[in-house]
Amino acid sequence: MSAKEVRAEARHVELGLSDQDVLQMYYYMVLARALDERMWQLQRAGKAMFVISGPGHEGAQVGMVWPLDRERDWFVPYYRSVAAVLVKGMTPTDILLAVLAKATDPSSGGRQMPGHYAHPKHRILSTSSPVGTQYPHAAGLAYAAKVRKTGEVVLVTIGDGGTSQGDWHEALNFAAIHKVPCLFAVENNRYAISVPLHKQMAVPSVALRAPGYGMVGASVDGSDVLECYRAAKEAYDRAKRGEGPTLLEFRVERLGSHSSDDQQERYRPKEEIEAARQRDPIPNFRRYLESVALWDEEREQALRDRVRREVDAATDEAERAPDPDPATAARHVYYDPDPARPVDPVWWTGR
Repeated sequence: MSAKEVRAEARHVELGLSDQDVLQMYYYMVLARALDERMWQLQRAGKAMFVISGPGHEGAQVGMVWPLDRERDWFVPYYRSVAAVLVKGMTPTDILLAVLAKATDPSSGGRQMPGHYAHPKHRILSTSSPVGTQYPHAAGLAYAAKVRKTGEVVLVTIGDGGTSQGDWHEALNFAAIHKVPCLFAVENNRYAISVPLHKQMAVPSVALRAPGYGMVGASVDGSDVLECYRAAKEAYDRAKRGEGPTLLEFRVERLGSHSSDDQQERYRPKEEIEAARQRDPIPNFRRYLESVALWDEEREQALRDRVRREVDAATDEAERAPDPDPATAARHVYYDPDPARPVDPVWWTGR
């Protein structure tokens, strides 16, 4: 069977994805992992105060964002959403500006801690620091889209630990009642920092809660980017048809510690950590691309070289960027009665 014939019967073709789609998906996954690694290097070098990132979550994030209209739809991230915000439109430089708390950081002008991704131009809504609050924000966005008849869809994501918050439940209840166009994603890596899943909930799957709210729920293998895309696309189409929200649980692996302030080896067995590495979505997807004659070692090396150059360039640009002026520390915290006082560029105006 020729390479063309192999691809004609491939899973991604059955899902309506082109060869270029899946190659771009793989690029974003590799880029996100490389960017994650650079963030940790900067933190360990004393250049960033804190890092919380998403190794192991890349397949779920790329798959869930892929069905969205990148220009019109909304994304409400959480602190591990590195791959997701890259797909939605942010650049590696945008992300590193936030990690280094620079004045030109599009997320907050250097005012928020790392992981609070936002970009007005790309319709990425800023996440509030209290865990779980992004769910009501997303439900409100989706309700507004329905009332205004804009056709916009909202995707929001959270970790499994966030599902123990009251905000999460209130958002699902409201969204189901009003049948808002929202995809409620949960990236379930089975740990809320160091607390295992069985101590957070009495059911084995977050998706089992969906019928209690009157919405569709699905539990998906988060290490399989194509399966993640399939589930997200079905939920997206359902939302576009006016059939309301979907609760999507992506079963992922957290390949590193919760954050740079954590040491997972203190509470996770060595065997469990090693087993998690076997479900890494990046080598899994590479093997798929090789099986359909879209990838080989030469292309892999070329991609790794490209990604390294992009991350190096982003690091240099972010490190050269100006630090915030300490005199502006209270800006946007309290009401400023002076209308002549300029707001910070980029993140406030959306330019």
